[in-house]
Amino acid sequence: MPKYNIKNLIKSNQRIAMSESGNMPENQHNRSDRGRLILNKQNSKDMIRSANNNDGERRKIWIEAYGCSANIADSEMIAGMLKSNGYDIAGHERESAMNLIVTCSVKDATEHKMLHRISSLSEARKPIIVAGCLPKADRDIVDFINPMASLLGPHSIASTIETVNSAFLGKKAVMLEDSIHDKVNIPRIRKNPTVSIVEIASGCMSQCTFCQTKIAKGYLRSYRIGDICRQIENDVIDGCKEIWLTSTDNGCYGKDSGSNLVKLLRAIITIKGSYKIRVGMMNPMYIPSMIDDLLKVFSENDKIFKFLHIPIQSGSERILRRMKRGHTVKTFCEVVKIFREAIPEITIATDIIVGFPSETENDFQDTVSVIQRTEPDIVNSSKYSARPRTESAKFSKINSDVVKRRTGHIHNIIKQIALKRNSMWQNWIGDIIIDEYIHPKKDTLIQGRNYAYKPIILSANTGSSNHEVLNEFRYKIGDVVNVSVEDFSYYALQGKLN
Repeated sequence: MPKYNIKNLIKSNQRIAMSESGNMPENQHNRSDRGRLILNKQNSKDMIRSANNNDGERRKIWIEAYGCSANIADSEMIAGMLKSNGYDIAGHERESAMNLIVTCSVKDATEHKMLHRISSLSEARKPIIVAGCLPKADRDIVDFINPMASLLGPHSIASTIETVNSAFLGKKAVMLEDSIHDKVNIPRIRKNPTVSIVEIASGCMSQCTFCQTKIAKGYLRSYRIGDICRQIENDVIDGCKEIWLTSTDNGCYGKDSGSNLVKLLRAIITIKGSYKIRVGMMNPMYIPSMIDDLLKVFSENDKIFKFLHIPIQSGSERILRRMKRGHTVKTFCEVVKIFREAIPEITIATDIIVGFPSETENDFQDTVSVIQRTEPDIVNSSKYSARPRTESAKFSKINSDVVKRRTGHIHNIIKQIALKRNSMWQNWIGDIIIDEYIHPKKDTLIQGRNYAYKPIILSANTGSSNHEVLNEFRYKIGDVVNVSVEDFSYYALQGKLN
């Protein structure tokens, strides 16, 4: 996506409504007139009328979410609370009387996408609520795009109904203070009926110099094991087959409450039912203190996907120190080695940042070397982008052409490794959980996950039995089917039904 032009954004937003009084929001009074939006009293009246055409339309709210699994979970809880309080969830934004967007601000490109969507949704002259990380991490830019947009922080979703009610009355609500309520056991409407996304904590203990998420989500607050288990018990009863444990950093779970991730997993696996647990991202520095117990619980329990997401970010010790990551390259490599020796087929995912300020060619080659030695199945590679209010935003950036060249080089290596790792699964036979229709309108592809969380795609072109499955819906999302792997690419396995 091209870099979003803030000047074009301002020009496209001349019609956004503000309060009936015609006054600018409080923090707009002293802002420079440069690019200030032209707003008036008539626009406000139009916006309120659009929310009150009739009772049916007024109660439909369009929700869209971007970013991590925690954001998706937030949108599901917001939808659940709205439904429980008499609102309807719109099937399309054109049907809605209000728009709500759950935003992500982890990368520069993501923020530009968010700004574009906020601008686009604002042009509809309907009340809009901007939720998620962006308004908490960088409120000023959201206020600048639409001064009348109501704001809902990532730890403020308990105030959803109050925010919606205020917005429908044409009043700007700002709910950015962290709530005392944990985000578990809240009504929800799932985007995927077979996937339960369970937040186990909020915030983290890290101080990464590049990360804006800490600004938005704050310090670690772990949720109680009993509350988490009750959430999962209910979700399994509802038919969920995949339980995704998510937070800013699962590795530090419980360090504020005398518990840890292993204790949580041991409690969850006692829950009756047919399901598998996907443990989300955990930073490397927290694993050594529990690695023996963690490896044991992974190895001995079929209810846990053999999947680890442990971001290294850089293979250079010097860059890791500048990032304030809190771990070494050696720590990451040892964790991978120990798990691969015990579970050779385990899926290892990691993250790297290319072009962090002051990264030299030697630093980059250190990253390449680590990736080649450890061979992660999945590497999420991102070009460095400075985020507002982060420490590294003050660092001198390196040449963009250099970053582009390095990114292209490491992407090729990542694809080669992924292809090699996926080749191990050729001719594998086993069960998968169907968890996605890839082209639901055409009914041509379905996807499932095996015990190592490998995506296996079943195509209508691989045999008559698959065609029957897709066109007659003999199987549905959440069903467990037996398949054989016939082919592979760097991003997925290709299978057929047995």
